[in-house]
Amino acid sequence: MDDNDPVLTELSDSEQERLQELMEKDNRKHRVPTGLWHWIVAALGGGMVLFYLYTAGLAAVATQFHRGVYVFVTYVLVFLMYPAGRRPIRAVLTFVISIVFCSMLAVVFYYDTAAEFHQQLMTFYDQAVQGGLGAALAAGIAFWPLLGLVLIVAAVLYVVDGWLAQRWPENPNLSDVLYAMTSALVVYYWIAEFENLNYRAGAENDLDALVSLVGILLSLEVCRRVLGWPMTCIGMAMLAYGYFGPYLPDVLAHRGFDLERMCTFLFLTPNGVFGVMANVLATYVILFIFFGAFLHKSGAGKFFIDLPLAIAGRSTGGPAKVAVIASALFGSVSGSAIANTVSTGAFTIPLMKKAGFKPHVAGAIEPSASIGGMFLPPIMGAGGFLMAELTNTPYATIMMIAVAPALLYFFSVFCMIHFEARKQGLKGIKGHEFEHWKVVLKREWYFSLPLVIITVLMIMGRSPGFSAFWATLCCIGVSWVRAETRMGPKEIWEAIQTGAQNTLIIGATLGVIGIIVGIIALTGVGLKFSDIIISLAQGNLLAAVFLVALASLVLGMGVPVTAAYLITAVLAVPPLVEMGVPVLAAHMIVYWFSQDSNITPPVCVAAYAGAAIAGADPWKTGWTSFKFAKLLYVMPILFAFTPAILFQGKPADITMGPLPGDVFFADVTQVDVKAGDTFEVGDKLFEIRTDEGTFPVVADKRGVIDELNVRVGGMIEEGDPVLSGGIPATGLAVTSSLFSAFLGTIAFSALTMFYWLRRTTWLEWFALGAATILLYWPTLVTDLSGAAIVAVILWSQNRKNLQQTAAAT
Repeated sequence: MDDNDPVLTELSDSEQERLQELMEKDNRKHRVPTGLWHWIVAALGGGMVLFYLYTAGLAAVATQFHRGVYVFVTYVLVFLMYPAGRRPIRAVLTFVISIVFCSMLAVVFYYDTAAEFHQQLMTFYDQAVQGGLGAALAAGIAFWPLLGLVLIVAAVLYVVDGWLAQRWPENPNLSDVLYAMTSALVVYYWIAEFENLNYRAGAENDLDALVSLVGILLSLEVCRRVLGWPMTCIGMAMLAYGYFGPYLPDVLAHRGFDLERMCTFLFLTPNGVFGVMANVLATYVILFIFFGAFLHKSGAGKFFIDLPLAIAGRSTGGPAKVAVIASALFGSVSGSAIANTVSTGAFTIPLMKKAGFKPHVAGAIEPSASIGGMFLPPIMGAGGFLMAELTNTPYATIMMIAVAPALLYFFSVFCMIHFEARKQGLKGIKGHEFEHWKVVLKREWYFSLPLVIITVLMIMGRSPGFSAFWATLCCIGVSWVRAETRMGPKEIWEAIQTGAQNTLIIGATLGVIGIIVGIIALTGVGLKFSDIIISLAQGNLLAAVFLVALASLVLGMGVPVTAAYLITAVLAVPPLVEMGVPVLAAHMIVYWFSQDSNITPPVCVAAYAGAAIAGADPWKTGWTSFKFAKLLYVMPILFAFTPAILFQGKPADITMGPLPGDVFFADVTQVDVKAGDTFEVGDKLFEIRTDEGTFPVVADKRGVIDELNVRVGGMIEEGDPVLSGGIPATGLAVTSSLFSAFLGTIAFSALTMFYWLRRTTWLEWFALGAATILLYWPTLVTDLSGAAIVAVILWSQNRKNLQQTAAAT
């Protein structure tokens, strides 16, 4: 939050304090180091930004450097910039780092090899597990001098840390420096030993085990310092799940893994800390965070407000409509709904209140619009890039399928605002003279060039990182069009530092997300979760979508939305696919639901931020925000049942039915189709032979064959997969789905606001509900039926308005 913002300074001290608390709930407040530490932090952050811009635009580097450098700098900067917390926490952390530090000294100066130390440590651990701490201490006499040294070092560290914190509160203390150095060493070990670790995967040595144990502890602490306890506790709970697997109920039980096995798997292999999250962040996300920092520094923020103001400022409910358009523009380059809410809401919320919107409504509209930015290309937050990685789909394809649903979401909020303003009799902004939108666009159009460059390059097939590199350079270029926005060396350095610091928030999640995803892969709980969802839903797709929404909401209460998406995707996408939902549609369902905790009570931090700016009741604002953002829950249902809206066809897989006669298997004697062929209902696919003769196998559905699983001379039994296929989404199907969704969204918005041309009666409201369902289902008959119901309601309301006007005159 910018304390110098002229709008935010109008808030009372208590309101500003509340807003600051909400911003810190999204990410903890960090220190601003001074003196030498300022330059060390700046050099690390600046070096990281320049390194990744270089790798994106000029030359690629090896995997270990590509992922390792980001983890290295992130961990070090977190320990230098984020304080440990209150005294009890500091005491525990001081003791932990003392153990690590003294153990390192012992390995280097006392033991001949790391294996000798590791062997004694494992003996101590085994004794502690079997006979308790007393038995371990009695058997581990060799460790007593080390324990004494640990206590002495911990006591000295605690005292020195306290003195340093009082003397230089904005600088890291000695423990922080030791944590930063230790994290640098363990990540450097992974980078330096990368190739050797691949060769000895599954047969790690003693030093590998010690390093990985420390690496996992540091990953948990990095997350706690930046994001607090909720997500850290989830990571620890997953480790506990991996360890206590044999003692759990059958539905969740597994064989269990010891701590060393889990740590080596999670820290040293590509399945954990340095896995998919680290790769996506280093390859895509941080480059777009850098781009966002440069774009804002270039002066584009003013354009993102001026243009919406000129377009919608004078219309019915003008300031609220300005919020929608501005949030779409800001949100398309922002990775946080809360930051988007504060950035645009600082301007739009006071305008909405001035135009007559109630405070809780003004505070709710902004966050409802702000989360839409997470769905709108070219930048959809980290989730869009994760989706591309998880599905092996080009990001340009993800952008293409995401545009229409995102625009429908903004259109829904726009319609609801219009109906709310008409219901309350609110007009546009009065007493202001706005330039025509053509004038604003003609004067400041060049600020859109960076976004155009990103979009065009990715459509041309260039990588997202390469596109972000050139768009970042373009930001510097467009800033020089006007003297007051020109970015010189000072401004460029400030943008670099802002970009580096902004990456720490999401970077702090990668360790714990790696732990969670790794434990899911190690234990196989993902398959169990799929069975649980399918069992609870009893084969009903709508019930399964509801369960995914509920799981995402609960998970979103404790972790950032990107983490919620990745974790839920790993667990929930497989059962959705098994129930017939295309893979990309299943991921889009989970991605949209992952945003719900921002605007759905009881958490809804983005809505609470809007309430703080508006000076409104947070709880009332949260429920109002939920009302305006209801399409967030409707679109995933459409993705499940009408995937053509995402340009996706429906699966048309065929499995072998009951065999003729009382036999268990049959021989395949003839195959009449091949991959790429189109088949219709009743078409012959292949022939089988049993003791009772030869029989044709025909298709019971239509589609196109992607993969054929039978061959001449092979055997087949009931339930075997015959072919994998799909029903392609034709141009007519896509157009019909989008048109139906457009009509349904208008009806749904009126339904939500209890208003069309006038307030709806209960009979009209129920009729609108039926019309909404009919309009959303993409067939000519349902569209015509829904449109007919809507026409009747419009005619009835218009007649009542005319009668009311005639009576008044």
